[in-house]
Amino acid sequence: MAESNFVDYVKIYCRSGKGGRGSTHMRRAKYAPNGGPDGGDGGRGGHIILRGNRNYWTLLHLRYDRHIMAGHGESGSKNRSFGKDGADKVIEVPCGTVVYNAETGEYICDVTEHGQEVVLLKGGRGGLGNWHFKTATRQAPRFAQPGEPMQEMTVIMELKLLADVGLVGFPNAGKSTLLSAVSSAKPKIANYPFTTMEPMLGIVPYRDSKSFVMADIPGIIEGASAGKGLGLRFLRHIERNSLLLFMVPADSDDIRREYDILLNELKTFNPEMLDKQRVLAITKSDMLDQELMDEIEPMLPEGIPHVFISSITGLGMGVLKDILWEELNKESNKIEGHIASIAHRAKDLSHLQQELADEGEDEELDFEYIDEDDDDIEELEDFEYEEEEWE
Repeated sequence: MAESNFVDYVKIYCRSGKGGRGSTHMRRAKYAPNGGPDGGDGGRGGHIILRGNRNYWTLLHLRYDRHIMAGHGESGSKNRSFGKDGADKVIEVPCGTVVYNAETGEYICDVTEHGQEVVLLKGGRGGLGNWHFKTATRQAPRFAQPGEPMQEMTVIMELKLLADVGLVGFPNAGKSTLLSAVSSAKPKIANYPFTTMEPMLGIVPYRDSKSFVMADIPGIIEGASAGKGLGLRFLRHIERNSLLLFMVPADSDDIRREYDILLNELKTFNPEMLDKQRVLAITKSDMLDQELMDEIEPMLPEGIPHVFISSITGLGMGVLKDILWEELNKESNKIEGHIASIAHRAKDLSHLQQELADEGEDEELDFEYIDEDDDDIEELEDFEYEEEEWE
């Protein structure tokens, strides 16, 4: 996985810019011997901004850019000249990116739309120059505000694929074969477990030029929610899907039991997944006749739409698309914010370190900042920041 172009998990250090300090300059001109204070304000420090970009489909571009820092604001100068604001740093991320605090696991933000911007870290505000503090009784103030300090944080970025239908099943259940049969996607297909090692998206055409997006993820095994198999690595991608298509092969010893195991793994990983619409597909049904199908139906879970399909012969493909389209367009599946809320959870710290190790993101990213301007800072009186002074 380390050599794959699909990177859905990165850990980076971010630091905004500090605000520039205000100037304590006193105006002196040939014909204005008592010109008074005219020190300008310091510039604002640069922000760290996340921006959604639909042209990105992976976090690969951030894997080798591990320290992201915005520019510092410049100090004010004479004649009430404001210092230049620090340059903002914009991080382009694919839609569906979720950001967590790497130290606490706390959820920070979610970028789901193209062009959406989120200020991850604010730059420090620039300090006020001494001309702000001139009063009738203090006409020559020789102090100014220092700029606000920068902010820094080590964050974890996770990409959770945005798709309408997510395929859920054990290894070799026929998920990749189905995706290749109903879309133009070309996933790897072979007769051994865990053929799919990274998520794959495909656009499924429907009637009247309509379509929906289907996502194939690596197979789930019993205990995946506790870290077995590919573990928690790809379960998070199912959180974004509007509808879950459970796939169980027709030659399974107990179809109902396999369905219950898959459902339990999702419940253990995130109980809110049980609120999603579900459809059950019995794959590899070309080996069944109608009599066997009739015998199997009473053993299937109640209340869940089901269909017998074969990706090789095309059996049930049209019926499957009809069911998926109908379920996707149900009113119960159109609750605003319902799906988005699935991602808004803090990371489980008991799994965090193992996840970082599995992804190769567990190295320290501490950055030692050395302020080269410290020796040149004027001696300023301490000045408390008060909100009303910044309005």
